[in-house]
Amino acid sequence: MIALIQRVKHAKVEVDSKVVGEIGTGSLVLLGVEKDDDQNKADKLLNKVMNYRMFSDENGKMNLNIQQVKGELLIVSQFTLVADTKSGNRPSFSKGATPERGLELYNYFVNKCKQSDIKFETGKFGADMQVSLVNDGPVTFQLQV
Repeated sequence: MIALIQRVKHAKVEVDSKVVGEIGTGSLVLLGVEKDDDQNKADKLLNKVMNYRMFSDENGKMNLNIQQVKGELLIVSQFTLVADTKSGNRPSFSKGATPERGLELYNYFVNKCKQSDIKFETGKFGADMQVSLVNDGPVTFQLQV
């Protein structure tokens, strides 16, 4: 599994010109599922997202995680993260999970978020989404397990 996480001042996702998810300060999580991923990898990735120290402390150092700053998460599925771009000018999605498996693990990841104290919103799996954000920093990390 791959997560591209961005520290944001605010972010939202729209489907058919309607806001389906919106957060204030926190992290936008773009989530990609590969065909060999499983619940164990989802658990590890979620743990990393929740504990990744990408927020500034009182000294301006990236030393705090999303839980410590009481931030919010916006979780958006993005299958293009798993694209193989090493050769040619067209991405290959051969490493990606099937849509059914992708949905299953995306839902698992989201449901595990419900067990935390973090406020979160989501996009709509498989939809054509428009994502808007103000990246704070800019700060962006790719996490992979």
